[in-house]
Amino acid sequence: MGRSRTYEWEDPSVSASEVGRTSGLEFLRAMIAGRLPGPPIGATIGIVLEEVEHGHAVFSLEPGEEHYNPIGSVHGGVYATLLDSAAGCAVQTTLPQGMAYTSLDLTVKFLRPITVDTGKVRAVGTVLNGGRRTALAQAELYDSADRLLAHATSSCLLFPAPTA
Repeated sequence: MGRSRTYEWEDPSVSASEVGRTSGLEFLRAMIAGRLPGPPIGATIGIVLEEVEHGHAVFSLEPGEEHYNPIGSVHGGVYATLLDSAAGCAVQTTLPQGMAYTSLDLTVKFLRPITVDTGKVRAVGTVLNGGRRTALAQAELYDSADRLLAHATSSCLLFPAPTA
């Protein structure tokens, strides 16, 4: 018998229209508090933004079968989505009002497999270097025993927000 999963999301244009109107940290805190809707990718995959501070962002995921690749473990694209989100949002926390960012690259190293038996995982993003035009961040993916599952680095382009 087939399995199914149902999920809902809110209009992504609501949050997108707010980018640059506040600092990046204030924007993400509004998302965590529910004053702004989260991105649809969060609902699609099941990732949750749990905490943000200046230069730091943490996402979590409870892995399920819906995340599996054909060989019976969580697909590398799910790892990459978590790591990209954590690294990018860590950069976003450093942005002043009127600025936005986009990822230029993401380099991922897979160290351990994730399955439903792994339990909740968390991606911790940290800014390594911030400049006027680019920022470098890393993200580390951990299991509940703080074992490193994957590591990523990301370069981000900083630019004036379209709404600012």
